[in-house]
Amino acid sequence: MGTPEELVVRIVELKGDYYQFGMEQAGEIKSSPTLDQMEPLKELTKNSNIENAKEIISKVSPNLYKELQGLSTGLGMDFDTTVKLFSGYDVLFPTMGCTTLATGGYYVRNYDFSPEMYDGRLVFTKPLDGYASIGFSQQVIGRLDGMNEKGLVAGLHFVNNEHREEGFMATAIVRMLLEQCANCEEAIAFITEIPHGYCYNYSILDKSGRSILIEASPQQQVVRFENPLICTNHFEAEALENKNRLQVQGSIKRKEYVKSIGSEGLSLISAYRHFNNDRSPLFLKHYTEYFGTLHTVVYSPGDLSIVIGIGENATPLIVNLTDYMEGTLPLPHSIKGIIHREK
Repeated sequence: MGTPEELVVRIVELKGDYYQFGMEQAGEIKSSPTLDQMEPLKELTKNSNIENAKEIISKVSPNLYKELQGLSTGLGMDFDTTVKLFSGYDVLFPTMGCTTLATGGYYVRNYDFSPEMYDGRLVFTKPLDGYASIGFSQQVIGRLDGMNEKGLVAGLHFVNNEHREEGFMATAIVRMLLEQCANCEEAIAFITEIPHGYCYNYSILDKSGRSILIEASPQQQVVRFENPLICTNHFEAEALENKNRLQVQGSIKRKEYVKSIGSEGLSLISAYRHFNNDRSPLFLKHYTEYFGTLHTVVYSPGDLSIVIGIGENATPLIVNLTDYMEGTLPLPHSIKGIIHREK
């Protein structure tokens, strides 16, 4: 076991219109470690098609377009550069992992990546025009996973970056889903219309208890209603199997393990413990290879509660989105946890 490292996730609250969201986050970026990520972001986005990005974002998500405008103003950065760095359109990105189980009305998930490229932000939004939500951010604007006030939960699962086309990163797609979709049907309609840049799985649960897995490549999206829903990092649809990475054994093993524990009828907290335990096959420590577990989260659409753990064996923070919307939820400035890099 390596030396313990503290992992800090900041709590961010955004209220008002989307232009204000952008302005507020610009101030945060200027005074936080997010600014340190600008140089690698410039490399990842150097070939982005800015004109296409602006045209498509303005059509599919006018609210996000306004947020980017506010971010541009607040950073004192020209709009084209802001869109290039933060829109999630036509972006190169390294591999990452995730494991999700949706069953019994809850959605539990581990997010696996590198702490050096992790925003470390849990964002609560209460917009004037759009659904309130909570979610973990990536590249400021995007979301890795989250839940909105309608009880729609969505998360991403990287599959492959070798079949890339011009389109959106999954982080931007998850954010737009949370802003404007209320249920599985609306999520399907959105995901099957928007241009995808990479091969990703999307795991989605709504308030009715319906859960869907969407296997999405730039060329084709396959939708399956599944209960329980178990999702990792490979495609299973016959039409998309040729787009998997050569090595998917780890993803398959994690899925099989989740099947074995999912049949036990786990309570919400028991599921959290299974995923967050550092000895679990679902808790990964390959942080140098962009494959270490950074957060465990359980979303409960029925009562809009969220159980959050940062790092391993974490004492969970339990919050409620309804309380947040009503202004009765006291929030800490940050949540802290511990990770150990595998030697």
